[in-house]
Amino acid sequence: MGGESKPAAMDVEAPSKAKFRIPVDSDNKATEFWLFSFARPHMSAFHLSWFSFFCCFVSTFAAPPLLPLIRDNLGLTAKDIGNAGIASVSGAVFARLAMGTACDLVGPRLASAAIILLTTPAVYCSAIIDSASSFLLVRFFTGFSLASFVSTQFWMSSMFSSPKVGLANGVAGGWGNLGGGAVQLIMPLVFEVVRKIGSTRFTAWRVAFFIPGVMQTFSAIAVLAFGQDMPDGNYHKLHKTGEMHRDSFRNVLRHAVTNYRAWILALTYGYCFGVELAVDNIVAQYFYDRFGVNLHTAGLIAASFGMANIVSRPGGGLMSDWLSARFGMRGRLWGLWVVQTIGGVLCVVLGVVDYSFGASVAVMILFSLFVQAACGLTFGIVPFVSRRSLGLISGMTGGGGNVGAVLTQVIFFHGSRYKTETGIMYMGVMIIACTLPITLIYFPQWGGMFTGPRPGATAEEYYSSEWTEEERKKGYNAATERFAENSLREGGRRAASGSQSKHTVPVDGSPPADV
Repeated sequence: MGGESKPAAMDVEAPSKAKFRIPVDSDNKATEFWLFSFARPHMSAFHLSWFSFFCCFVSTFAAPPLLPLIRDNLGLTAKDIGNAGIASVSGAVFARLAMGTACDLVGPRLASAAIILLTTPAVYCSAIIDSASSFLLVRFFTGFSLASFVSTQFWMSSMFSSPKVGLANGVAGGWGNLGGGAVQLIMPLVFEVVRKIGSTRFTAWRVAFFIPGVMQTFSAIAVLAFGQDMPDGNYHKLHKTGEMHRDSFRNVLRHAVTNYRAWILALTYGYCFGVELAVDNIVAQYFYDRFGVNLHTAGLIAASFGMANIVSRPGGGLMSDWLSARFGMRGRLWGLWVVQTIGGVLCVVLGVVDYSFGASVAVMILFSLFVQAACGLTFGIVPFVSRRSLGLISGMTGGGGNVGAVLTQVIFFHGSRYKTETGIMYMGVMIIACTLPITLIYFPQWGGMFTGPRPGATAEEYYSSEWTEEERKKGYNAATERFAENSLREGGRRAASGSQSKHTVPVDGSPPADV
């Protein structure tokens, strides 16, 4: 049966090229990244994924820009605010794990739309809160929507080839995270508009929450109406026609939790994306209280931190792909370690220069560039850890980001144990320490930071080990084999050029001559 599955895949593959406007490889993944194109299904998936994640970020962090108003209106204490901040990022820990599994089993389109629609009511309910407990609950349930990040990264890894996957993941994630900065401008602006129309301050901040609610609702409908799971179609159709193996939860889970690389990336992501979430929760209030600036100025400063995502996270993804082109996977690993460690050093400096408003703003912007670039570099590596459990490993990594945010909030920014500036300094030390395990990641076919590849090891062997002999005979691993063929450059320029003449897939995506 194994001999029947590959020719069948090739029969489908050749005519399928004509239906894509964008160049693709042998697995129909895009080999180019057309930022301003909506070409279906690759670029339309990109725009749908980043925009829906952007809307979820706006909803989750809609409260912090208006926190001085909400705090006075509801009589919130510092402990209440700290608990709500923790709640806003803690729920997504388990939601991201569930989202990763859902992506593996039913596809990113349905998984993404489902979590967005399920959390939208909590956004609207933010307009009717009247106590500390109700404030905590709406932030908790709204935060579940951040699990859409996992579907965003999974979707990009399903649509783009290995030379472009870092860039695609970086731009989609970065532009989504941009919502954390944009909301710092959106919510105070909407509040002022509503208030000038004639509403009281009490009513205006409540009405403002309808804007993120409507945005989130619209994005879910768009994903359902215009999205497509894979280059060749949606999971339901592919499973029905037999073009894709319908996997089991047990197998997906087993291959994810037994891969130590996934756990290391989950830890390190906790101290790049997790730190970003923590800063989104505290930065506006920190500048408002520490330097006595007004609400509008505090919002602008906080917005600059999140808005850096327009270039920083995409820059990290682009850097990951560039380092891969020159040095292979070892370059991706070195890049992540260096950039995230520099981010930790800058975080320490940010806590130290609290005596100067100008220096604090300047260091904060530099810090944002590095910590967010590290997020992009992380998801330049994640797609290569596993193919069978790609969604769950993306969820584990994303969930690690939320765990890091929760721990950071609890340890450094909860109650009055530390001054905020002291907590920021210690947070930087945590970043540096928790980045060190990257040195332990090793791919037998490509090597690690300090060690080269194991002699004779291949990508085909690494990825095929996730399938049993019986499954391989049935051709269930056909897509995995194509991915391995298209990932040769992760061994570095010498490995890629040495294999190019043997059996790699031509640039135009046509089947190799010796297959």
